[in-house]
Amino acid sequence: MSTATNVGATAVNTISWLSASDTTIVVPVYQRQYRWDIGGCEQLLADIRSVSAADDAHTHFIGSILSTASTSAHDDAQLVLIDGQQRITTLMLLVAALHHTLRDDDPGLARELERVLARADDPARTKLRPHRAWAEVFESVVLDRRAPGEEHRESRFDDNYSFFRSQIRPDEAPAIWRGLQKLEHVAITLGEQANAQQIFESLNSTGEPLRDHELIHNYVLMGLSHDEQTEIEHDFWLPIEHNTGEAIGAFWNHYLVMLTGREVLVTGGRGVYDVFRQQFPRLDIDTLRAHAATWREYSEIYREMLDPATRTDADLARQLGYLNVLGRNMYPLVMRLVHDARTGLLPRAELVSRIEDVQALLLRRTVVGIATERLVARLCRAYAEGADALTRAIARITPSDERVRVGVKYGDLPHPRYVLGRLADVDPAAPLDVSPVFPAAAGDDWTGDGDRRFADYSEDEQNSHRALAHTLGNLTLLEQDLAERALDATYPELQPVLRRSDVAMSREVAESETWDTRAIGARTERLAQRFVEVWRRPPLTGIDDDNLTPILDAKLRRGWPRGWQREFDYVEFRGEHWEVPDVRYLFNRVFKRLWVDSRQSVIDFSARRGGPVYPAMAWNGQWDELGEGSYLYMGWDSRYMLTAVQGVLDEAGWAAEVFVKYSYIGDAMR
Repeated sequence: MSTATNVGATAVNTISWLSASDTTIVVPVYQRQYRWDIGGCEQLLADIRSVSAADDAHTHFIGSILSTASTSAHDDAQLVLIDGQQRITTLMLLVAALHHTLRDDDPGLARELERVLARADDPARTKLRPHRAWAEVFESVVLDRRAPGEEHRESRFDDNYSFFRSQIRPDEAPAIWRGLQKLEHVAITLGEQANAQQIFESLNSTGEPLRDHELIHNYVLMGLSHDEQTEIEHDFWLPIEHNTGEAIGAFWNHYLVMLTGREVLVTGGRGVYDVFRQQFPRLDIDTLRAHAATWREYSEIYREMLDPATRTDADLARQLGYLNVLGRNMYPLVMRLVHDARTGLLPRAELVSRIEDVQALLLRRTVVGIATERLVARLCRAYAEGADALTRAIARITPSDERVRVGVKYGDLPHPRYVLGRLADVDPAAPLDVSPVFPAAAGDDWTGDGDRRFADYSEDEQNSHRALAHTLGNLTLLEQDLAERALDATYPELQPVLRRSDVAMSREVAESETWDTRAIGARTERLAQRFVEVWRRPPLTGIDDDNLTPILDAKLRRGWPRGWQREFDYVEFRGEHWEVPDVRYLFNRVFKRLWVDSRQSVIDFSARRGGPVYPAMAWNGQWDELGEGSYLYMGWDSRYMLTAVQGVLDEAGWAAEVFVKYSYIGDAMR
């Protein structure tokens, strides 16, 4: 058997690998800058805490680290890091924070940590040596030698180090160290003849990355015995896959939104999988069986929602079919409603009524031009509080009758087959086509009264007709053979066709003597009244939503994306109007306000979270004094600050009373 001569791969303990006396790692100049944000640091620290609490047999694999021997005669480094810079740099920052936390209290452990950070023969240099452009900043953080005046310096090294310092209590340091010592990786070392770039591309660019549901599948089964894996796969996972089909990824997303009452961030990463792990951190076989039975039950409901024809209840199947016309955004809420109806917690009549309310919410908002995304999480939270809370939540964000009447009068009718079919009270499966009375592309010879040709209309008259071509008042339903005859017909030619229809709504159109903008307007008024009766707003008073976003549904953004300084137009804080332009300003103002009005909430939240309020300015950075002996650290990234605002408001019980209005820039930010 031949062996590889230019590539060596060995599974190693990460801390032992870093602690070796002859280990020094150089980051080559072509590597990208350090980019890990606090979200990644949170996940790493959570993984370390989890493996620390597990039994001694458990370890945590952090992937592969690719390096090659240095070929420079001027460089005393042993290894050049080709892949793994982000992970190793973050681990160094964590070890540095741990070292600085306990160096005065536990000198013995501090010495072990020093062996990770610096070589014994050169303690003034870090073992990891980044690109020269930012090496000085990195070393000043890790070796705790920042100069006076650098306390407000902005860098990822400073931010992530400060995060770790804030999260590690002195009494927790031994547990963190125990978890660090359980990290493992595959050390891939290249020989002189190896093609480093080709191997790097093979590790990072080939193959299809695992999707969220595949990661969940692996996570659920990993660690079980073969028999246990077979049981879970056969009894639970395969039925879930059968029920959800190609929509299995969406199913897990919707299930977790339903479960948590929070939006799941799915762009730019494996957001669904990360939330799943947070909700189900430990899955021994008995716990897994109980959870998996619930997942399978909800997947059965999901199948009925995807294909309502599989339901035996014709009325409910029709309502679910209507809902699908409007999209799947409300699936998390409707899944819960259907489940509660199945288990007897919700009467069937109320289930149908709730689905009607959801349709009205979506359709009315579409008619008036308000977004329908990012609504469902707040409704799931409201339903968790009770049926009345859900009714109030839907009413608050459902546009009023007045706004809807204006929308259908002047705007193109959305989902015309669905809307007209319900207004006409016809079978949704009936072979009917949407037919305009005045054709949008009317020719010169079209006439609405049999006298004047369209070419003889004034320019304003022509434009007025075209503007109304796709509105509610100008559209009707016709049988398919009649719709073909109606195509581009003048109104006098269309009248006998309309009279032959079995759809009463169409026959009524033929009763008008002429067809012009006045006739269209009059018909719109009649149908608009019917519209607001079919898609009614829940009968509760409340403000008409102005596209405000509850603070718990605000968008978590990593880093500081372009335009963040003008993310908000304003914030509604418990009835007050705050001119708050960005999340940093909001973070500062909310914590200062709660320090005055609900101080214990801030204290409790910060103690549980490990910040952002501390009894001293314990490290360099940006601070704001809340009161004597209490300081708010301001050096976080956008995602951490918004999460802290959400958490402390939830702690105070005020989250439901705080809303943000995104600016145009805020809506466009990615």
